[in-house]
Amino acid sequence: MTGRSGPLHGVVVVELGDSASAPFAGKILAELGAEVWKVERPTGDSSRGWGPSQWRGHGAPWHALNRGKKLLRVDLKDPAQLDRLKRLVVDRADVFLDNLRPGSSGQYGLDADSLRVVKPELVHCEIGAFGHAGPMNTLGGYDPLMQAYAGIMSLTGEEDSAPVRAGVSIVDFGSGMWAVIGILAALLKRGTDGAGATVQGSLLETALAWMCVGIANYNADGEPGRRHGSGVAFIVPHRAYPTADGHLIVSCANDDLFARLCALLDHPEWAQDDRFATNGGRLANRGEIDRLIGDQLSQRSRKHWEQHLRAGGIPVAPIQTTPEVVASEQVRALDIVRATSDDGLETVGLPLSFDGVRPGVEFGAHDIGAHDAELEAMFSAHAPSPQAT
Repeated sequence: MTGRSGPLHGVVVVELGDSASAPFAGKILAELGAEVWKVERPTGDSSRGWGPSQWRGHGAPWHALNRGKKLLRVDLKDPAQLDRLKRLVVDRADVFLDNLRPGSSGQYGLDADSLRVVKPELVHCEIGAFGHAGPMNTLGGYDPLMQAYAGIMSLTGEEDSAPVRAGVSIVDFGSGMWAVIGILAALLKRGTDGAGATVQGSLLETALAWMCVGIANYNADGEPGRRHGSGVAFIVPHRAYPTADGHLIVSCANDDLFARLCALLDHPEWAQDDRFATNGGRLANRGEIDRLIGDQLSQRSRKHWEQHLRAGGIPVAPIQTTPEVVASEQVRALDIVRATSDDGLETVGLPLSFDGVRPGVEFGAHDIGAHDAELEAMFSAHAPSPQAT
């Protein structure tokens, strides 16, 4: 199943996105089979210059986020080029997706109110920074700002260290996912009533969604939460422990699993100790039980404990480096890291399969304006359409 034969085959998306959130949403839609036209400014998307890793003259992140899309070069300040973009939206698009700085789309007649006057059935999706309301709604923003502002960083890192950002762009990518969910819901609704919709999301709202448990905990007991490194606030053991040659995550989400772990570590008496017998007791004595488990695991290799504990039914996972992940037998069996036929760079595909088949990608990420001529040829074969103003 290639991208063009996926479940969204026939849906046309115009993506006026830069950096990560909207491009990630466009990538998902393309791999689900939509025809995605990505619009770039004349100098290209910001991610083309992200480093240090490069592939064919552009940053590797650009390729990860933009394969499978048709690429247009548009200077929004050029009236002719802006009209061409509007015509594409009015003539062909089911979805218009953007993450422009809040308020800027209206300067060009690309806001939802303007476009949906001309095309009421359009699904218009906006990804902002701080959201569409409130005193900060016109500010721009990036992933680390939202991890900080929403409190994620206050809960991330070791207890006695400075707050840290998650090592991947969880807010950017999460915002792209929420955008796709909103778009699909709007398209489903349009299938019943014929009406489009304006879908609004933001980086801050995504970050707050990831904080749903932390905020619920605070509202329940007034405790702000604290950092637990690789662990979590509400389960012990549920964290990384050092072995003789690396770290292993060990997760015992209930008392039965903990008792089984104790037996496998040759210390069944821990499960009978009043301090550790229940999760509540282990939470109250986190430092001591973590020390005991860590001391035991540090005596043998990571591979030994991974095999021994997994065979005993304990959920475990080694903390792997990127090379280890890419070479993993399990990851390779999923065939999720793959190259397109015209690109050669292996990137991560859609984390979904349909009837046992993972959607593929028809082509890689191309140069700026690679499909300008295709659009011009398309327009030359058809009469002009009314334009949004």
